[in-house]
Amino acid sequence: MFFIVGIVIVIGCIFGGYSVHGDMGVLWQPIEFVIILGGGIGAFVIANPKSVISGSAKAFGTLVKGPSYKKEHYLELLSVLYSTFKLAKSKGDLALESHVENPNDSTLFGAYPKFQHDHHAIEFFCDYLRLLTLGASNPHEVEAVMDEELEIHHAETNAVSTAYQVFADAVPALGIVAAVLGVIVTMSSITEPPEILGGLIAAALVGTFFGIFMSYGVLAPMASNLTATYAADAHYLQCIKVALIGHMQGYAPQVSVEFARKTLASNVRPSFAEVEEMVQNLPPVG
Repeated sequence: MFFIVGIVIVIGCIFGGYSVHGDMGVLWQPIEFVIILGGGIGAFVIANPKSVISGSAKAFGTLVKGPSYKKEHYLELLSVLYSTFKLAKSKGDLALESHVENPNDSTLFGAYPKFQHDHHAIEFFCDYLRLLTLGASNPHEVEAVMDEELEIHHAETNAVSTAYQVFADAVPALGIVAAVLGVIVTMSSITEPPEILGGLIAAALVGTFFGIFMSYGVLAPMASNLTATYAADAHYLQCIKVALIGHMQGYAPQVSVEFARKTLASNVRPSFAEVEEMVQNLPPVG
C-alpha cells in the first residue's frame, strides 16, 4: 500500500512540477524509453539466473503487501512453540515424531492454521524437531547448522533485491546511451532549421532524464523496500531458531518462548501479558 502511495507521490511531484512551466508532450519519447528499459531488461536477464528473474516478477506482490508476518502471526507462532515444547517436556521428544512426520495431518499444528500452511516455516521447524527425536542433543552444533541454513535462505531472498539494485545502478548509464544516440541523430540533421534541431536535442535529453528518474525515483526505492521486507520476514525463522535452542538447553517452555519473543521487532512483538493470556487459553496438546 505504501509502495503505491510513494510511486504516486514521486510521479505527481516530478511530472506535476514540470508541467507548470514545461510542455508535457516533449517528454513523450517512446524510442528513448525502449532503448533504456529494453536495454536494462535485457541486461537484467543476462545477469541473473532463472530463479532470480521469476522471483523478481513475484516481488511486485511483496512490494504492494509489505512484510508477510504481522503481530497476530507471531502470537500464533509463540503459541505453537509453547504447545510443542510443553508436549515434549511432558511426554518426551519422541512424542513429537508423529507430528513432525505428518505436519499437515497433525492435531498439534492443526490448531494453528497460519503456521501450518506456511510451508517453509513448518518445514524448518519440523526438520530440527526431527533431529531432536533422532537424538541430537548439542544445542551449539544444532545452532551452527541453523545459522548456515538461515544464511543460505537470506542470500536466496536478497538475490532479488540485489538484482533490482543493480538494475537501478545501470539505468542512468543506459539513459546516457540513449542521450548519445539522440545526439548522433541531431548531428546527422545539423542542416535542419532550429525548431527541428531543438526538438531532437530535447528528445536526447529526455533519455538522460528518464534514466535518472527510473533509477532514483523507482528502481532503487523498490530494491530498498524489498531488502527491508525480506529482513523483517527473516525474523520469523529467527524466532523459531531461538526458541528451539532454548528448548534444547533445557529451559521451561515459558522461558524458551520468552527468549523468542524478545528477538522480535517492537512493531510486531506481543507483550508479555499477551503471551501469558495466550498460554492460559491454549488448546490441550497430546
